[in-house]
Amino acid sequence: MRKIMDFASLKRIKFKILQCGTTRTKMLNLSWRKIVRHFSNYVRIVEVGPRDGLQNESVIVPTSTKISFINKLSETGLKTIEATSFVSPQWLPQMGDNKEVFEGINIKPGISYPVLVPNLQGLHQALDVGVQEVAIFGAASEAFSRKNINCSIAKSIERFSLITEQAAQRNIRVRAYISCIVGCPYEGDVKPSVVASLAASMLELGCYEVSLGDTIGVGTPKKIRAVLNELKTLSPSGTFSEFALHCHDTFGQALTNIYSSLDFGIRIFDSSVAGLGGCPYAAGASGNVATEDLLYFLNGQGLESGVDLKKVIDVGDYISTQIGRENKSKVGTAILRKEKHTRVKN
Repeated sequence: MRKIMDFASLKRIKFKILQCGTTRTKMLNLSWRKIVRHFSNYVRIVEVGPRDGLQNESVIVPTSTKISFINKLSETGLKTIEATSFVSPQWLPQMGDNKEVFEGINIKPGISYPVLVPNLQGLHQALDVGVQEVAIFGAASEAFSRKNINCSIAKSIERFSLITEQAAQRNIRVRAYISCIVGCPYEGDVKPSVVASLAASMLELGCYEVSLGDTIGVGTPKKIRAVLNELKTLSPSGTFSEFALHCHDTFGQALTNIYSSLDFGIRIFDSSVAGLGGCPYAAGASGNVATEDLLYFLNGQGLESGVDLKKVIDVGDYISTQIGRENKSKVGTAILRKEKHTRVKN
């Protein structure tokens, strides 16, 4: 894997390029753009804790706690916070207060608060409360698609087209999720070509971004690379700017898989504070990669996100305490333990 360069190194390379003659400069400028393309230092984190995280909790989380949770996340530097889901309470009781949650949060300028919508009814409910971005969700597994959204992959694309068409008429941005990109709890291994085909359909429908989900956390770097290699032709710029990675940490491979994707240019990652989450349709799947752990890793790689790690750790501690759940972030628990030890010692 190529080493990730910082901007100081890149500037030194560009200075050398500019010292060359005109013809050679033009040729090397192409190389410069390629280097920048592959080694961008900025990463966008999509916080999915309030939706993907809380929807899997066994107890109903109070609406006021959800609102406070999202408002606290809004103060950390995050630019995308998935707020809730407009799915029928019959399927996801935890998201039954979606309207109250969205209307109760403090919408901060510069932050996007997308919500999940499964169909036109969900879209209309979201629009009624002023939502500006929605997310649709499909699966690269027929069995999982039928279990999760009660229809085939082909039928799901038909449903998505209705949503994206109406969203476009309202200037609403649409993000797409693809579940089970490497493995399914019902079918086993998933072919990368199936993922690519579904991703192509999502992009054709007008989705600005496709999040690739290792829903049950069975991915390894080799499997993730196989999927990304299959997707290369779908990114016209070659930067993979149309794609995000969404890793669950069931087998402790989330950060390893994220690291392997950096070399392809992936710079958008979904995560959940305190490692909240799982999957209600995939028994044994653990939570998403913890935002705290992801941030610590990215900071160590010299990558920039604009997100304050300490503030995120405090939010993770808050929500874990509120719902009586163990904080699954290794970084968060280590730093909180250290702070507690320091206070006792002093």
